[in-house]
Amino acid sequence: VDFSYNGDTRGQKPNFVIILADDMGWGDLGANWAETKDTVHLDQMAAEGMRFVDFHAAASTCSPSRASLLTGRLGLRNGVTHNFAVTSVGGLPLNETTLAEVLQQAGYVTGMIGKWHLGHHGSYHPNFRGFDYYFGIPYSHDMGCTDTPGYNHPPCPACPRDDRPARNLERDCYTDVALPLYENLNIVEQPVNLSSLAQKYAEKATQFIQHASASGRPFLLYMGLSHMHVPLSRTQLSADSQGQRPYGASLREMDSLVGQIKDKVDHTAKENTFLWFTGDNGPWAQKCELAGSVGPFTGSWQVHQGGSPAKQTTWEGGHRVPALAYWPGTVPANVTSTALLSVLDIFPTVVALAGASLPKDRHFDGLDASEVLFGWLQTGHRVLFHPNSGAAGEYGALQTVRLGRYKAFYISGGARACDGAVGPAQHHEPPLIFNLEDDAGEAVPLDRDGAEYQGVLPVVREVLADVLLDIAGDNTSRADYTHDPSVTPCCSPHHVACRC
Repeated sequence: VDFSYNGDTRGQKPNFVIILADDMGWGDLGANWAETKDTVHLDQMAAEGMRFVDFHAAASTCSPSRASLLTGRLGLRNGVTHNFAVTSVGGLPLNETTLAEVLQQAGYVTGMIGKWHLGHHGSYHPNFRGFDYYFGIPYSHDMGCTDTPGYNHPPCPACPRDDRPARNLERDCYTDVALPLYENLNIVEQPVNLSSLAQKYAEKATQFIQHASASGRPFLLYMGLSHMHVPLSRTQLSADSQGQRPYGASLREMDSLVGQIKDKVDHTAKENTFLWFTGDNGPWAQKCELAGSVGPFTGSWQVHQGGSPAKQTTWEGGHRVPALAYWPGTVPANVTSTALLSVLDIFPTVVALAGASLPKDRHFDGLDASEVLFGWLQTGHRVLFHPNSGAAGEYGALQTVRLGRYKAFYISGGARACDGAVGPAQHHEPPLIFNLEDDAGEAVPLDRDGAEYQGVLPVVREVLADVLLDIAGDNTSRADYTHDPSVTPCCSPHHVACRC
């Protein structure tokens, strides 16, 4: 990475470290949920910064959530409504401007470490989307075989070492192609050694922070952690974790990784670095004991209908995620914020704090949350929209509306649960409406004939009509979801599973 820069940015602009956990439940953060004892570093960050308890992923599945983080726009605008595959030709549409591209133009050095999942072929690779440096896996780390398979439910086999076909294959296991690890445009390891991956990420992140700080250039580091997505690695953790269930041990490993990055920030650029930690969506319930905790957001109405109310759904467990902001001297310490905020807000907030400008030719769904972060304001969004993310309805469609304390469902459905059950899609007209202030577990919808329901319904209809009209008139994109086996990352096509 070339850390030199001719512009005058020294000492003026803040640095940004954005850490995105994968499939982490709201209840996996000890500061949120007292039953969790495995996040001492994150809990310390909460004590030294601001914790958000009503913070939401922009979608309830991987690629759309990440696309919204980097664009500040919902999938109906940026074109990413569902996940990309190993064989995907496309990715985040090239006419969408990423946060990294905006900051690059403002003189920042930019790095991305970890899971990308927004396209890996050609110009969709992170190095062509505004990141000077990339080290990581281009998609989820269950989308390829390894020699260290880790914990999964059901378990997946290791990569084959000869041409014999694998036996008793699970439908969700990848065995043809090993998982690749990239450094910039080059595959440096295939298959990835999952047991050492967390430490490699920590080393690359701390090196990037060190070099960027020494150069005097402001920096953006975006980290897409593999934790807490399956497979959970079989890393030998410290002796005090012996006998612990794999999920708890993996949570500790993630917490340690974040702690190392925070320590590096504290020792190199503490007063001028804003660290934002959050998650891409809720826990993947079908993974049973290898999935996280939704805390009190149990989606009880859906549970009674069948299926899971977590990842892939628009129930709170699917999109309400842990979120922490840490910036000593700027973000007040030990504050719990109830402001309604979203991953969508990261883009406009960081752009504003960097003194940069938003692209002019498009609309954004996120807001600049600076005043909330500084402790000057207690409120965020009046309205949020939760796009369909796989459990029910058309991908990306806006049929779930958050309005203040209320949440309206025009469609509901349960993702696959641990017991294999799926909750069928149900359309609701008029919508189900819950009062989350009184009913965080989404158990009992408001009486449709009651005054409370009748007062909220017209406002819900109005804000939904308004956003759909706004999207219809916006500069929107369409992602290329076509497949071609030839774009599969493979460093050595002549070897079984692309070994190199």
